[in-house]
Amino acid sequence: MIHMNAVNQKYGGTQILWDLNMDIQEGSCTCIMGRNGVGKTTLLKCIMGLLPVATGEIRLKETVLNSQAAEKRPYLGIGYVPQGREIFPMLTVEENLRLGLPVRKDKATQIPDKIFELFPVLADMLHRRGGDLSGGQQQQLAIGRALVLDPKVLILDEPNEGIQPNIVKQIGDVILKLNEEEGMTVILVEQKLGFARRVGKEFRLMEKGRVVASDTMDKLSDKLIAQHLAV
Repeated sequence: MIHMNAVNQKYGGTQILWDLNMDIQEGSCTCIMGRNGVGKTTLLKCIMGLLPVATGEIRLKETVLNSQAAEKRPYLGIGYVPQGREIFPMLTVEENLRLGLPVRKDKATQIPDKIFELFPVLADMLHRRGGDLSGGQQQQLAIGRALVLDPKVLILDEPNEGIQPNIVKQIGDVILKLNEEEGMTVILVEQKLGFARRVGKEFRLMEKGRVVASDTMDKLSDKLIAQHLAV
């Protein structure tokens, strides 16, 4: 569904991605893993158009994303939950969620009930400002905002960073539901090995801006973990 061919990316004079090749299959839940600084977040930002690709190609099915402006990519069916959530703190929960409505193909004018079924706390806090929510509640809001778009692909960058365990479990349940019951393609940067193994169907291990190993999640061996994940 998403294909990356020989992608190079340079940031501030430093090359981050080096001839990176990666395929994400439709309907998969793929965990992109690796130590800090190997280029995981940079890769996601390249997919979303938030960082330029120096050379190489990123495609969503037959659409070349390189030539698509960042603001156009949600209209192609990509929802993005950035690291750090990046909700609008001065807007209410309702206002944050409604931002995605103009992107929907069905031209819906109301927030889908599905968002509140997945994250009931958001229904109780519709009129509270995003900045007044706890970290876990803000993460639920960030994911809900991405889902309002009705995406075919959901990209999450370390959604469990700094989140309490009960919310981590809920986020995992939501990812499994979206992927297994609704067939949504999920791309997930995740540092927590247990969480990655719980929700992921496939993994891609990165090292120094390249993919060094890829397979189904059951093939993520102790040897690979020691080589590419252990600190």
